[in-house]
Amino acid sequence: MAHQRILILDFGSQVTQLIARRVREAGVYSEIRPCTVSLSEIKAFGACGMILSGGPASVHENFSPRVDAGIFALGLPVLGICYGEQLICSLLGGRVTPGTTREFGRAQLEVVEDSSLTHEIWKKGQQPQVWMSHGDKVDQLPPGFTVIARTESAPYAAIADEARRIYGLQFHPEVVHTPDGARIIARFVREICGAEGDWTMGAFRSEAIAAIRAQVGNKKVICGVSGGVDSSVVAKLLHEAIGDQLISIFVDTGMLRLKEGEEVHRRFVEEYNIPLTYVDASMLFLQRLSGVSDPERKRKIIGETFIEVFEHEASQFPDAAFLAQGTLYPDVIESVSFHGGPSVTIKSHHNVGGLPARMKLALIEPLRELFKDEVRALGEALGIAHDLVHRHPFPGPGLAIRIPGDITREKLELLRKADAVYLEELRRHGLYDKIWQAFAVLLPVRTVGVMGDARTYEYVCALRAVTSTDGMTADVFHFPSDILHAIAVRIVNEVRGINRVVYDITSKPPATIEWE
Repeated sequence: MAHQRILILDFGSQVTQLIARRVREAGVYSEIRPCTVSLSEIKAFGACGMILSGGPASVHENFSPRVDAGIFALGLPVLGICYGEQLICSLLGGRVTPGTTREFGRAQLEVVEDSSLTHEIWKKGQQPQVWMSHGDKVDQLPPGFTVIARTESAPYAAIADEARRIYGLQFHPEVVHTPDGARIIARFVREICGAEGDWTMGAFRSEAIAAIRAQVGNKKVICGVSGGVDSSVVAKLLHEAIGDQLISIFVDTGMLRLKEGEEVHRRFVEEYNIPLTYVDASMLFLQRLSGVSDPERKRKIIGETFIEVFEHEASQFPDAAFLAQGTLYPDVIESVSFHGGPSVTIKSHHNVGGLPARMKLALIEPLRELFKDEVRALGEALGIAHDLVHRHPFPGPGLAIRIPGDITREKLELLRKADAVYLEELRRHGLYDKIWQAFAVLLPVRTVGVMGDARTYEYVCALRAVTSTDGMTADVFHFPSDILHAIAVRIVNEVRGINRVVYDITSKPPATIEWE
């Protein structure tokens, strides 16, 4: 796609993806590459500017990640963030040393000089809040650089070489804890790099449809539909591009939420006029999960069974040539990221396994350039209902990982009912869209309770709700006590088999947001 582009070089930061998202939020297309790419590859990318990410290494150590210093001779604007700033200084003649005081968390800057990077955002003398995460410090600037801002521990917290359009920030502008950070990144890519801001989902939709038609021709495409945001957007986009050449298959694993299978079928057939092959394989999944308690074994069984069922259904369409997948850009990044840091994580709880090569279908991945928020925007542009586009994430293994211990039909039914009450109350109180992910968990514990004149011995249900602005970190959602009480009362009163409700108040990173 012929858009102006920003190249982001990854040095192992766990929040490198956020840099790309902030650039795209400014209407500019961006891609992440590992810092090990060659200078010729960087030139071939055709960027209008570059951003060097943070990372866990120290530039003064042997074997720390580097980039070819020739990037500074390309005439492109460069922004270095944290490790990126330190690397700029190290490569251009400055000095970086181990700090005597580390800075982690919120910090107050002192703006000491005006700059093109912070123009109309900060003024000299202001003390804005930023987010720091570093142990080393720059203690000598390269020739041509001036200081923009400082802290007590970081005398060169923001630096600039205006003549060469090279800038460095010791803090992280990409995280929400730096309130003005997104504006700084937007100013860099729009004003300093001169990008016009032509990256929109309206433009992407038209370009993607043209690309799909060119790739597919008159052949047929099989698309696995889960009812989630990604697969629904893929199916709708493909149907708009190739119409009846699309074959959509939905496998009901029996691990879905209440009436979810019926709802997916209704939406596709009645609302979107997309034919859907509906496969009820719930009995098979339940049989194979019988007596299995280990969570990783559950995932493997579900993955293997899903592949078996899907492959059988796909074989009914021998003239199909393509398989559509809802691969997103974070998946692509994880496969190419610099492996010297924590930016690559294992998220097996989301996955049910890949499809076998023996299916001999060429892949088509129309969303592989998009982040989740962009997929949602594309879904809205395609006319998909708001409640589906903005539904909470739901893992591939489904309710199986929300029932610790063995899986039974009884437990599934209890959890479906409790979860449905929970989500219904969130919507009724206008909280659903304020929460990134909420779900109920059926604990492998029974407690004695007294309800009216009868004694009960029933299961305990746990409720979880977290907020997130970027999907990279999550914090507990703080419920008003009266609403949480109302939810608990409804579950206990309406779901026979549950007599106690607890609320999980822990905050976790995304790799463990789902219940284990």
